[in-house]
Amino acid sequence: MVFLSKRLNVINGNDFIRMVEKGAQQLRDNVDKVNALNVFPVPDGDTGTNMNLTLTSGVEELRRRPSGHIGKAADALAKGLLMGARGNSGVILSQLFRGFSKSVFESETIDAEGFAAALQNGVDMAYKAVVKPVEGTILTVSREAAKHAVQQAKRTADLTELMKDVWKKGNEALSRTPDMLPVLKQVGVVDAGGQGLMYIYEGFVQALQQLSSGTPINDSDAAERARVADDSIHPVTSDAFKHAVHEASMKPQAHLATEDIEFGYCTEFMVRLNEQKLAGAAFDENVFRRQLSDFGDSLLVVADDDLVKVHIHAEYPGSVMNLAMKYGDLSRIKIENMRDQHTHILHGDDHPSPADAVGKPEANAGSADAQSHWKRYGFVSVSAGQGISNIMSSLGVNRVLQGGQTMNPSTEDIVKAIHEVDAQTVFVLPNNSNIILAAQQAVELVEEKQVVVIPTKTIPQGIAAVLAFRENAASDENADLMQQAIQQVQSGLVTYAVRDTQIDEVDIKQGDYIGIHNNKIVTSDSDLLASCKKLVDSLLSEGAEIVTLYTGEEADEARTGELVQYLETSYTDVEVEVHEGGQPLYYYIISAE
Repeated sequence: MVFLSKRLNVINGNDFIRMVEKGAQQLRDNVDKVNALNVFPVPDGDTGTNMNLTLTSGVEELRRRPSGHIGKAADALAKGLLMGARGNSGVILSQLFRGFSKSVFESETIDAEGFAAALQNGVDMAYKAVVKPVEGTILTVSREAAKHAVQQAKRTADLTELMKDVWKKGNEALSRTPDMLPVLKQVGVVDAGGQGLMYIYEGFVQALQQLSSGTPINDSDAAERARVADDSIHPVTSDAFKHAVHEASMKPQAHLATEDIEFGYCTEFMVRLNEQKLAGAAFDENVFRRQLSDFGDSLLVVADDDLVKVHIHAEYPGSVMNLAMKYGDLSRIKIENMRDQHTHILHGDDHPSPADAVGKPEANAGSADAQSHWKRYGFVSVSAGQGISNIMSSLGVNRVLQGGQTMNPSTEDIVKAIHEVDAQTVFVLPNNSNIILAAQQAVELVEEKQVVVIPTKTIPQGIAAVLAFRENAASDENADLMQQAIQQVQSGLVTYAVRDTQIDEVDIKQGDYIGIHNNKIVTSDSDLLASCKKLVDSLLSEGAEIVTLYTGEEADEARTGELVQYLETSYTDVEVEVHEGGQPLYYYIISAE
């Protein structure tokens, strides 16, 4: 039977809600496929899970605030995504639709050109949200798709045809991601975040086809989906993505001498526009941007209602802020010494300078009476396993979030935890590279207290940071102490492989026990104890005084005893401690310091 389709030239808020719901369903149905696209063959590839939970949060907000006005519907989605964002992929997804919502905010309906422009605005906002955008990721896929949308919208007014073309173009870009990120090509996968986005866009196509024809997607389109899924898609975990971003961004630094950095301070702050200072004149973002451009480079100015976000690399941050204060009041000030950062990078330190991690508290944030009972400092930490949570609580962590690899806490989870800590300054320990971006996004949503994210990437780093904390030290000094502590820790993980692969010349067979040293697989063996021994040899290759074993749910007491005996006989100068961690999936988390 042949069904005649009508041209769909305009969509409203109700149509958009159907598109988002269908996109969410398509992503949800394929979460396991996205998770399986993991550079590391570990059993907790979580990009699909993070994107699914993020989008689910957006859909729930849409259902709470349904509207036939597409601007209002898109705004509801954006706010739901922002609060529910989990992991790097979830945060980037939230920024894509935040930009989309900004573009259509005043519109009751949009046509093909409006839809394409909104996609492009989302890409622009997502790129701005990432400090060092790396190609071969969800950013590339979204950019190529949006660029094609803008071009095609000039040729067709039919939104269904436009979205089909955009989806196909995005899949073409996805298939090229291994050519852009070597880590993807090495393992033979494409980017997981990009694949997740394509499932969402596929749902958009299905919804638009149903809206235009009143029938489900036809068999030929289903066959095309199956072909694309089979031929072009294999993806990557967010942890591996972060590792790849780090590697890609570090290499150029070695070709630049520290003294050659012309503008030495990365300066960020918010300006809340003040009508009295503006003297009745309208704020002109372009004029403000031109004025600031005289002070440095890498300039970013984003105006949103009465708030203006500023990022600039400048030699004299004070001059920049003096200019900005002519327009309004400053808050969320952060100044980073990039020369110090560059020196750390050249010496193999992948963390920012300690003082750089510290944001300034917002002035007059909350009344003195309301905060009079607050402590000076507090901690929020992410944990995996009840035993590790108990250890963190015993060390003084005020709020422990269950999370880690298999379940990243959302931005909203982190914000709630921060609010539950009655302290003037709250240190947040993500303890996972895939949670750092969500934690940093949470900082922007808390106004009444200072929030400092210490970029801990592992449980051992988080514990080392808490142990380094000093109650009587200033916040920037404590950040310094904690940064130094996490740089002294070697972290190891032992889990099992979920598929055959080869990484960094290590041959891995499904079911093997693999040892991961600081995010790099260093051993794979069919014998658990043999793999553990090789891992600790790697961890102790540069010496250590203390080795701590955190046993997981599946750890065997006898095998743990054999591993302790190996350590005590092979490394007689090393003190060995064993704690019950209770973490899932990982037989052991090992700390050497």
